[in-house]
Amino acid sequence: MTTAFPPPGAAPGPGSPSTAHLLLVEDDEVIRNTVRMSLERYGFTVSTAGDGLTGLEIFRERQPDLLLLDVMLPELDGIGLCRRIREVSLAPILMMSARGDSLDVVSGLEAGADDYVVKPCESAVLVARIRSLLRRASFGPAARPPREEARGAAPEADGGTGPDTLVFGDLTIDTLGMEVRRAGQPLALTPTELRMLLEFAGSPGVVLERRTLLSRVWDHAWQGDTRVVDLHVQRLRAKIGAERIETVRGFGYKLRR
Repeated sequence: MTTAFPPPGAAPGPGSPSTAHLLLVEDDEVIRNTVRMSLERYGFTVSTAGDGLTGLEIFRERQPDLLLLDVMLPELDGIGLCRRIREVSLAPILMMSARGDSLDVVSGLEAGADDYVVKPCESAVLVARIRSLLRRASFGPAARPPREEARGAAPEADGGTGPDTLVFGDLTIDTLGMEVRRAGQPLALTPTELRMLLEFAGSPGVVLERRTLLSRVWDHAWQGDTRVVDLHVQRLRAKIGAERIETVRGFGYKLRR
């Protein structure tokens, strides 16, 4: 993996708190050590594992803030590890694929990953992705989207029960408490899924293009393919109801009022 170290002694950049603890699971020792040293130079604390089962043990013991998982791992591959983690945690997961193979990408996102990178990857790009995921993970009442602040109270036509509550059919979104319920039952959404839902809820009935969602939800400019959006829409539909998000062919998606 190509590295681009910051100057010695440089402080971590904005959006990358030095207290963030990352778990890197990579079977190639050279890549593992190179990436670890690079991330540590950016101010992160990094735990490492060389196989999936060891990675799972370290995850359970140390509860890292974010995980970087290689797809091809011995004992338990990255896809399987991602699924095991998603059973118990909403921690951000960044998949790493040496090939950028469509099957790797789709399988990782379907298993619950939030984003992916193709190896080799510039350190600056990898760190940008990590910072973006960490910002999403800390997304809460103190970090409401600016568009939501500007919008103010939910319109009565949407069935809002208060200034911070949006209602779409059986779906209720508390934009202050960052809680989502369907038919009264709380939904466990990943930070990425929550950000996406808030984007849709902020513009009900308006078509949002895939590139727009990439820019707003993934929080950094990059020319990645739009499969990451499509797979997250699928995951969100499975939780809030497939009929709630409509596909507008050739353009994007919109939330039905």
